[in-house]
Amino acid sequence: MADVSETRRRFMAHFASIGLGATLAPGIAWARMQDAGAKKLTLAMVADAMKLSGLELTDDELKAMVDSANQNLTRYEELRAIHIPNDVSPPFHFSAIVPGMEVNRTKQPFHLSAAPSVKRPARVEEVAFWPVRQLAELVRTKQVTSVELTEMYLARLHRYNAKLNNVVTFLDEVGLSEARKADAEIAAGKYKGPLHGIPWGCKDIISVKGFKTTWGSPAFKGQSFDYDASVVEMLRDAGAVLVAKLATGELASGDQWFGGQTKSPWNLSQGSSGSSAGPSSATAAGCVGFGIGTETSGSILSPSARCGLAGLRPTFGRISRYGVMALSWTQDRLGPICRYAEDCAIVMQAIAKPDGRDMSVSDIPFNWNAQLDVKKLRVGIIRASFDELTDATVKANAEKALDTLRAVGVSKFIPIDVPEFTTNTSAINVESVVFFDEHARAGRMKEARNGGRPNGRLIPAVEYLRSQRVRMMMMLKLAEATANVDVYVVAANPAGGGAGGRGGTAAGTPAAETTPATPPGEPPRPQTPTQRHFAMANLACYPAINVPNGFIDTGSPTNVTFYARPFGEMELIALAKAYQDAAGFHLKHPTALDT
Repeated sequence: MADVSETRRRFMAHFASIGLGATLAPGIAWARMQDAGAKKLTLAMVADAMKLSGLELTDDELKAMVDSANQNLTRYEELRAIHIPNDVSPPFHFSAIVPGMEVNRTKQPFHLSAAPSVKRPARVEEVAFWPVRQLAELVRTKQVTSVELTEMYLARLHRYNAKLNNVVTFLDEVGLSEARKADAEIAAGKYKGPLHGIPWGCKDIISVKGFKTTWGSPAFKGQSFDYDASVVEMLRDAGAVLVAKLATGELASGDQWFGGQTKSPWNLSQGSSGSSAGPSSATAAGCVGFGIGTETSGSILSPSARCGLAGLRPTFGRISRYGVMALSWTQDRLGPICRYAEDCAIVMQAIAKPDGRDMSVSDIPFNWNAQLDVKKLRVGIIRASFDELTDATVKANAEKALDTLRAVGVSKFIPIDVPEFTTNTSAINVESVVFFDEHARAGRMKEARNGGRPNGRLIPAVEYLRSQRVRMMMMLKLAEATANVDVYVVAANPAGGGAGGRGGTAAGTPAAETTPATPPGEPPRPQTPTQRHFAMANLACYPAINVPNGFIDTGSPTNVTFYARPFGEMELIALAKAYQDAAGFHLKHPTALDT
């Protein structure tokens, strides 16, 4: 049996043979040091490692590298001894805006649709599936109290949790206390707006002071923080009532957490997809008025599609991530998960603003005008996303969605060709392993399913930053391809369960993992245009919203997805709202819960 050094030598030689020498050369140097039982690097160790880098260096250059690296060893130990709080991000901030892109920086009045005429039903529970816009009118006109709504939603959360597994922590006392406060304020004439008194739930990577924030992992089951996330504070200021911390896939991945799998209320044999599994499941089941989820690569769009919801992934930089677990400081976003598109605008009005903590948040105003004329929108289409569908029902639902859009005034669809460009960047792997580094060194990641993406440790700083430069080139290509549209239509996201679990890839799978695996040494197999677009739009941090467009024979919903260029949420939500008003699928609700 070969010794450890010989095994490592063969391993590195294999990677050199497939062109990864430059990427792994730094790791080889540290491996040579460990083999020798040394505490410092030598000239021979560095020279050996650099043979795989493809660079020829002089003896003086190698010596300078050795001296610098040995100085860094001491610095690394000093850095690792410093405790870094979760909400400290690097002092540079990603922007979704590229050169030449114009955005509306003018604050406009917030205009909701006309107040609906609502009447309290005989049983309060009959409003469980109502949109926030209608619930708000019940509260504003004092036909229903916040306490009544809160008691109703808490009862449903408790009743259905055994089937749906979507709650990590019930917040009965917190919710009822906030509801009583809301009722007192409303009775005193201090109505704060359409979220006042509306119960909601947050994904359990969002900190709520004094309560566990488990990140869905057995490694962090007992974790809590002594502060609220900014989004919790902002919604409390708007009068919303927090009733539960809802399930997240472990470390914001998938719909499996330490409590098991979170289920879709449309089909109890199917997971709700992830990683905003709990907020989507609870909202679709009529157990909260709305939810707040997070997305790095499909984690709002995917479960919203699976659960038949209007889930909004905003532009990067819209909403503060202070108090929220990070996977990628250049990709993570928070967003509302609702039953109706305009509800997303209502929630965004409260939370889409700078907080002075997350410095990536832009001061570009979020505007909403329900009277926006969708007939004047330039609407694009990625036709390939429709042509690629293989399930007959899914395909028919997608084409009917286009017919509905034509009926509401879309006179023509402007074709968009997805650019041919790499989406192979290393942001999530590198940034995630940095966030979890302190936990890994303390041994806490041993219980975690994916260990905080440890493969990110094999990516050198040079390659990471180079990949981000390539990312900017890709963003420019996508901006050019979408320059002539306000909103564009995609049949279903390849990672979004748009086929209700049929005719697509596994829901919740990051776009980079949707292509078939290839053997070592072979080039990656090409992505379809839809897969390539999903990865591009995600990395470019474009906003998108899902809405249901029908059902398949299992009872699960299908969906259509609308995209916009950065900070184009008003046009995006307006078209989604117009579609929902005409199609009416958001008015249907799951029946599997009571069977």
